[in-house]
Amino acid sequence: MITPVRRVTAACVLSAALAACAATPQPVRPAPSATTTAPSAPPTLAPGPGGLTPVFKNGSRTHGRTVALTFDADMTADQGARAAAGEHFDNPGLIAALRELKVPATVFMTGRWAEQYPEQARSLGRDPLFEVANHSYSHYAFTGDCYGLPTVSGDRMRADVERAYAAFRRAGVPDARPYFRFPGGCYDRRALKALTPVGVTAVQWDVVSGDAFATDAEAVTRQVLEGVRPGSVVVMHCTRSAAPTTERVVRTVVPQLRERGFRFVKVSELIGS
Repeated sequence: MITPVRRVTAACVLSAALAACAATPQPVRPAPSATTTAPSAPPTLAPGPGGLTPVFKNGSRTHGRTVALTFDADMTADQGARAAAGEHFDNPGLIAALRELKVPATVFMTGRWAEQYPEQARSLGRDPLFEVANHSYSHYAFTGDCYGLPTVSGDRMRADVERAYAAFRRAGVPDARPYFRFPGGCYDRRALKALTPVGVTAVQWDVVSGDAFATDAEAVTRQVLEGVRPGSVVVMHCTRSAAPTTERVVRTVVPQLRERGFRFVKVSELIGS
């Protein structure tokens, strides 16, 4: 190590006029601060009675006029043939409308939907306007007698939710939220207990839009506008074939609620407040 240093020094003495030896030394960059903190984890609710998965239905009624629009991206595990035949379980026009109107929203996505539409799932998951949450992998019901949905067995409930998170990761969703919406909104104590190890907050709603299978956009719009209160969670759908009016409803509801002084937020903000 000594010899190379002496050679460089001699070169500088003999060629003092050269810019290489006269150059101003580069400043030393400080090392990253040891106190740098990682981004905070999304807010969740404390476990319910008996340590069961907590359930969130709406935010505070007194902390401002906030409202969360939520959209279920439904696709059951056995609908692949229908998608292959041309049925649209996505709704790009709705997502474009939300972006155009600058409306933050939470999308409860099934793992099967993410597998069918990985580019759209990735786009939603990487857009700060949205947050992706879990709607199960299969969209099978977690209780019996739930709108005619097939039923997932009790010993498979946890695996079904975890499988959805795995599907999100494969699609390129970087940070799916620890929120879960039961298919059909159907749950019981057994289902809440089964999901306790997953650490999710179950998210329901207090405003049913009625957009599922609706053909009258004006009726859906009225139902939303009449139901929204400060802290409301509105359930809608992001599926063209099953909810064809939703984009039109959003384009009408959003400006009217803003005129009433409402501010649109994601579910995480409601839970955090």
